[in-house]
Amino acid sequence: MKRLENYTLGFIGLGLMGRPMCLNLHQAGARLIVHNRSPEAAKQLERAGILSVATPAEVARSADIILLMVADTPAVEQVLFGPSGLVEGLRENGLIIDMGTTAVGPTREFAKRLKQHGVDYVDAPVSGGEIGAINGTLTIMAGGEEQAIQRALPLFDVLGSRFTHVGDIGAGQIAKAANQVIVGLNIGAVAEALTLARQAGADPAKVREALMGGFASSRILEVHGQRMIDGDFAPGGKITTQHKDLRQALELAADYHLELPATRLNAELYQTLIDQGLGDLDHSALIKVLKGE
Repeated sequence: MKRLENYTLGFIGLGLMGRPMCLNLHQAGARLIVHNRSPEAAKQLERAGILSVATPAEVARSADIILLMVADTPAVEQVLFGPSGLVEGLRENGLIIDMGTTAVGPTREFAKRLKQHGVDYVDAPVSGGEIGAINGTLTIMAGGEEQAIQRALPLFDVLGSRFTHVGDIGAGQIAKAANQVIVGLNIGAVAEALTLARQAGADPAKVREALMGGFASSRILEVHGQRMIDGDFAPGGKITTQHKDLRQALELAADYHLELPATRLNAELYQTLIDQGLGDLDHSALIKVLKGE
């Protein structure tokens, strides 16, 4: 028996991450009703037997549990409360799970507003990139009430290989902000290290191989270090997304009168690439700033 064969789920946001996540839920037996801002992405999934609808409200009328994987905080608000948004069709005792990276303050406000409609809200951002989304090996960090988390767990078991209930509403997004600070700075560190190796006359591939055996070893060095060496910047996680996440982390820090100087510099480097029209490249393309390309 498939794990989710008795579930009817809504899914909104079918980009790099959302599409494979949706397909994994479908393959686990769930019935999916999907919506995407660009209709063509949703229509493509109809070939797999997934129903697409024209508005978020139609998704809400068809499913008690709805997952969101949209671009940013304004997009989440639009899907929830905008014209033909989810709030127009929500069922009482429904559950909405935001699996994108959304600002903490608005996340808490969205949860309060939805509670007035008898709907639970869980913030459950993920780490692992497109590879993790495809393989169902995402790391999921969640905030929300225990009963809502328990309802979401069967879905998380399909989508990820590691799950942590971090705390109350917003705690998942706090964890994701911390994650993105580490990811952004780690990409910067690998980019600087490999650029230094090349300029000093060593083979970056051999340097990476040596470093993988010591304390400098990391998933970033493994995956993104190889991308930097190969010059393969097809997006698994876009520069624009990384920059947005770093900006949100800086805004969260400012709320608590905290300065993150390395994070601020890292965000500025990503902004340089965006200004050069390279925002749709993989975030490992940060090395292009150092190489002067």
